[in-house]
Parts: sequence; structure tokens; C-alpha cells
Amino acid sequence: MVRTEHRADLLCSAIDKAGSPLCVGIDPVVSKLPDQLASLSTLDGFKVFTEGVIDAVAGIAPAVKFQSACFERYGAAGIKLLGALRSHASDAGLIVILDAKRGDIGITTEHYAASAIVDGPCDWVTVNPYLGLDGILPFLESGLGVFCLVRTSNPSGDAIQKQLLADGRTVAESIADVLAKEGEQFVGESGWSSLGVVVGATKFEEAISLRARMPHQIFLMPGIGAQGGQAADVLPCFADGHGALIPASRSVIYPTPQVDWQTDIANAATNLASELQVKTI
Repeated sequence: MVRTEHRADLLCSAIDKAGSPLCVGIDPVVSKLPDQLASLSTLDGFKVFTEGVIDAVAGIAPAVKFQSACFERYGAAGIKLLGALRSHASDAGLIVILDAKRGDIGITTEHYAASAIVDGPCDWVTVNPYLGLDGILPFLESGLGVFCLVRTSNPSGDAIQKQLLADGRTVAESIADVLAKEGEQFVGESGWSSLGVVVGATKFEEAISLRARMPHQIFLMPGIGAQGGQAADVLPCFADGHGALIPASRSVIYPTPQVDWQTDIANAATNLASELQVKTI
């Protein structure tokens, strides 16, 4: 269930249509669901809540990012539900990102690439690049877009990603250089590659230098909102409104109650989308 259009071109078109690079993170947690759903079983609650989120943000955000672990922890039933919800998002016109952070080699990676699309639509998947291109290319060759971890937003990532190599580059910079070179063969008509990267919005100073190293990579930039990142921080990573996708989860799907939970989510998404639109013109 993968679309045939070039992943980056399709994403850029969706951003243009929505008018904002907002990506809504789907990270359902039982304790945070609206009180109105408390009587439902966990997975029924997830279904109603996630469908409500998708319906609320469709047309406001161009993409949604499903945190696979939130569903995988409930076994086969959770994975089945994840597939159905991805279909719901795709039918609503949203780009679907599977945040699974896969990382393996050989036939195992080919299995992971196949699994990303077997239960439901998927346009992009997150991948850990530590094992090299062997763990990345099968996803791209299957037609998926890939966001590889380069500079993550979690503080403890510094211990690895900021380590200096003998040539003076950081580990993150060395990974960026590999991905930039390999990504050249996957550049679409939009000028952006379907081999993208994850660069935390909370590492905005490094993001600027990483953009110079990776001029054709779309940045998936977590950290805006609940993690403390600001919309202004991501401005240098854009070119003509493209080049970055800004995921926000908690600040959008768990807003302060005001009207009703779906309206509150739509309003939170609208407000953040508007701020990002201003920042990327």
C-alpha cells in the first residue's frame, strides 16, 4: 500500500496545499485520552481518539506521524488497529509517516520495508542509520521515503552525536555527509530527496550547519512545543516553504480543554500551523 509518486514531491505538494509544514504526531496514551472515552476499552479508545484527531487536523496539517510503539505494545490487535488508522489518515488526504526507527541489514531490512506497507498505507518511515546504507536502501528501493536519525532532540543523544572524529567532524556530521551523498540519486522534481533526515528543533544551531551539509534533505524536526523548541528556531532550515516538516504531538493532541476535545485539537493545530506558515514564507 505505497503510492507511486516520488515521496518528497508528494510531501511538498501536500505542504503547499495545506499552507503549512505541520505534522501532527499520533502518540495515544491511555491516561491522556479525553474523559468522554474513559468507558471504552484501550484500543477502542485509541480508535475513536485517533480518528477524531485525524478528522480534526485534515486540511490543516499535510501529514501525520504515527508512533508505532504506542500500538505495538498491544500486540497483534494494536498493529491491526494501526494499519486501519493509517488507512483512515490516507483517505483523509494526509501524508502518513510511520515512526518505527527501524535499523537492521540484509534480508531483515527488506522484511521491515515490506512490513511498513503490508497493514496500511505508509509514505515515509523513520530509520536508524547506525548500520549504514544496508539498513536504509531497501526502504527507498521499495518506494518509501526515509527519515534517518542524524541529530535527535533528546539531551542524552549528545554523548554520541556530538563526539568528535579524527577529521574534526562530529558523528552527526559524518552521518549527514553520507546521507547527503547517497540522497542525490533520490532527488525528485521538487529538488528534495526522498532520503530525508531527523534533526531536532531543540538543536537549532547545529541544524543550520547541517542544512549546509545536506541541501537536498527534508528535515523532520521534532521538539517544537512541549519539548521547548520555538517556531523561529527552524526558519533557517526552509527554502521557499519547503525543506522541513515540523511534528508536534502533545501540544496539539492534548490541548488545554476549552470547548470539546476535537474542537480543541483543531484549534491547537490551526494556531501552530499559522505560526509555522508565518515563519516559513
